[in-house]
This record gives sequence, structure tokens and C-alpha cells, in this order.
Amino acid sequence: MSLPRIAVDAMGGDEGVRVMVEGAALARRRHDKFKFLLVGDEARIKAALESHPGMAGASEILHSDDVVGGDELPSRALRRAKTTSMGLAVNAVKQGDAGAAVSAGNTGALMAMSKLALRTMPGLDRPALAALLPTLTDNDVVMLDLGANRECDARNLVQFAIMGAAYARVVTGRERPRTRLLNIGTEETKGTEDIQAAAEALRAATGLAMDFEGYVEADKINRGECDVVVCDGFSGNIALKAIEGAARFVTDLLRQAFTSSVRSKIGFLVSRPATELLRHHLDPNNHNGAVFLGLNGVVVKSHGSANAKGVANAVEVAARLLEDDITNRIKHDLAAVGTEGLAAK
Repeated sequence: MSLPRIAVDAMGGDEGVRVMVEGAALARRRHDKFKFLLVGDEARIKAALESHPGMAGASEILHSDDVVGGDELPSRALRRAKTTSMGLAVNAVKQGDAGAAVSAGNTGALMAMSKLALRTMPGLDRPALAALLPTLTDNDVVMLDLGANRECDARNLVQFAIMGAAYARVVTGRERPRTRLLNIGTEETKGTEDIQAAAEALRAATGLAMDFEGYVEADKINRGECDVVVCDGFSGNIALKAIEGAARFVTDLLRQAFTSSVRSKIGFLVSRPATELLRHHLDPNNHNGAVFLGLNGVVVKSHGSANAKGVANAVEVAARLLEDDITNRIKHDLAAVGTEGLAAK
């Protein structure tokens, strides 16, 4: 099956062109049907492509030497959407020159540009940022929103649940993903009024392609007990960074422990297969690629510090969403529920 090409913002991320091009090349080595529109400084992209001759026939370059800064205000970046590599990559999706866009740049700017260019789907109030997190089981868990919307009402949370379930069906294969709202407890009386109202609406709604199972606490996110975790962007971003920080803490602690003495180093050699498995499972590059759900087009946000493997995974996420037509899946689910099913009581 042929895919629309993927627009890659080659200037985004901590290391820019070299890693973005290397990541795209790695994705193509895994899937030779991938084609790319590489957006950024033409001279630097051509120099990077010299190390990946297999990319020449699969890539087109769109020149832009204007870059969105990592700490640039979204409002300021938005005024340069027509000249920056990020803005041009997103606009390529709008114009039909690419099927999806991938960027490792400023998250706020990417969301602002994507909303302006692609618009939110009919029936949705806001898009949300969703990502996959590792669990103790074979399947990852979809979590949203992770920072696109700091404050959300009950209706927003219900819509996020519908979008997250549609995404989970693509990545987990479950026909009815187990969906829960992030809360400070599992009792029905816990949480804010908006969380309780969203739960009531999800229990009462008909036509949902999910199994709504109430609440989940933050310490259970990675247990594999649910497929979708729904929250506002403020809580979600804090929870995500706490999880990432705990993962780094564990790996750093193990590193210190295994290098503290000769006996520890011998112990490391004996336990190396297990520690390598742990390192692989906790490596954020293996789960890289957050998605802006709810837009009329596919936009994937790569972590700014991602290496080539991480960028390749983000590209593969974009391709998978194109293959499974995530945009129309969400539209179908929204239509199936109807306006009355979305109304929070």
C-alpha cells in the first residue's frame, strides 16, 4: 500500500537537521514505501542526506532557514507560520502536499500552527495531545491531554475520551478500549465537579466504542489495567513528567549501584540481560511520537531530545495513523454518539 508522503520539520528538536534526517532515513530502511518532504535549510539537508543515499529518490526538499525557537511564544511563532520550517511542514498537510507532519520543535507553537492551518474537526471543541506510555503488559496505554489544554470542562474530557479510544483501537487492536478518567481516587465521589460530570456523561452515553471503567489513580497508569487515560492538559503534563522522571531515577540509581564496587560490577555482568530489558522498556525513544488528535489532518510531535531511533518511531506513528485513517475514525465515532451523547450533565 502506498502512503502519502510525510512532511518532516528538519530544523526542530535539540539537534536539528542531522538527527531528523537520520531518523527519517531509519524509518525508510524499516519501511521502504515511506516518502518525505524535508522542510528546512536546503544546504544542511543535502549535506545530511549524503550519509543516507537511499533517501535521495524518496525525498523532496522545501527550503526554509527560519526556525521556531524552543522557548518562543506560540503567538509570536504563529505570525511566522508562512516562513518557518514548522509552519511550512504543517501547511503541506493543509495543501495536500503531505499526508502528515512530524516536528520535534516547540510544542505550543506546533499546536497553534496546526489548529490555525488544519482547524478542529466539526463537533469537537478542542484538539488534544495524546501519547503512548509503557505498561507492564504487552500493550502501551494512550494518555491525553498532555499539555495542549490547561483547563478542561466535562464536555472536553468526554470528547478526549472518544478521541483517545479511537487512537487506542489503532495502536492496541482492541475493539472496545478500556477507558478511565485520571483522578485522585477511584470512588465515584472523588475529583472535581468537571471530572464527576464527565464520568456521568460517559456512563450514560450510548454508541461509545469503548468500555468506560470509571477512574484511575496516577500510580496505576503504567499497570496495564486500562487502555486510555483521560485528563486535562495541566494534570496530564505533570503526570507524564513525573513518570519520565521516575524512569530516569530508576535507571540512574541502577547505574550508580552497579558501578559502586567490584562486586557490583560483577553483579551487573550477571544481570545484564535483565537490566538491558529494563533500559529498553523505559527508553522514551521507544515510545516517541505524541499526536494532536481532533484536527483535520495528522500532526505528530516528536520529543525535542529524541535521537534518530525516536524520530523514526515518530515517523512510523504518523504513517500508522495515515494507514488506519485516524481522522475519519474519530469523525465516525463522534457521529455515532451524536450531540446528545457528548453533552455533560
